[in-house]
Amino acid sequence: MTKKIALITGANKGIGLEIGRQLGQQGILVLLGARDMHKAENAAKQLRDEEIEAYPIELDVTDPGHIQQVVAKIGQEYGKLDILVNNAGIYLDHEGNNTDVMRRTFDVNIFGAHALTEALLPLLKASPEGRIVNQSSILGSITTILTNDMYAGGAVPAYTVSKAALNAWTAQLSITLRGSNLKVNACHPGWVKTDMGGQNALMEIQEGAETAVYLATLPNDGPSGGFFHKSEPLPW
Repeated sequence: MTKKIALITGANKGIGLEIGRQLGQQGILVLLGARDMHKAENAAKQLRDEEIEAYPIELDVTDPGHIQQVVAKIGQEYGKLDILVNNAGIYLDHEGNNTDVMRRTFDVNIFGAHALTEALLPLLKASPEGRIVNQSSILGSITTILTNDMYAGGAVPAYTVSKAALNAWTAQLSITLRGSNLKVNACHPGWVKTDMGGQNALMEIQEGAETAVYLATLPNDGPSGGFFHKSEPLPW
């Protein structure tokens, strides 16, 4: 298998689907992960209608059984994974500031991404130039929320802390992977017109996907262990 293989989580709509589209337009085979297989199938069909090689994959990142099935499927069918985009994420702070909301947010935004990535590392290491992209948020930048009143006003406990944890894990994973062929980075997509971002957001979905696509296709001399918006580094 010489063609690059990419897995995107939370890819049945919004930024995840657009990341799949933009990677597919570069000739990369894309696996669109979603909790609902029917929605994943519809998303894959949409991209195939655009002459992109896309396939659905049932994946709830909080379900160990799903993760095992995904690892087995990719290993059997492709023998490697070139790109993993941990895009799946949730925002639950509207339900209240309590431990249950914090725990459920962490289950998806950090624990799910960690479990999936750890399970897929052998397949990513089988790629000559593996790339891991963690979809974060500017709200996960501790420096930013402490120094920028605009972002401080938008910081919400569970989502903000989960993204800060995702950033810290990105940095730690990059240290673990030093000397390997893998690169791992976190990205801030911007304020994008999605279900989460709302229609008052400043950026269209196409632009919101650009940072993840940039990091997923970094050259061999590209950065690892960073936090980016577009190609610009952001403070931790």
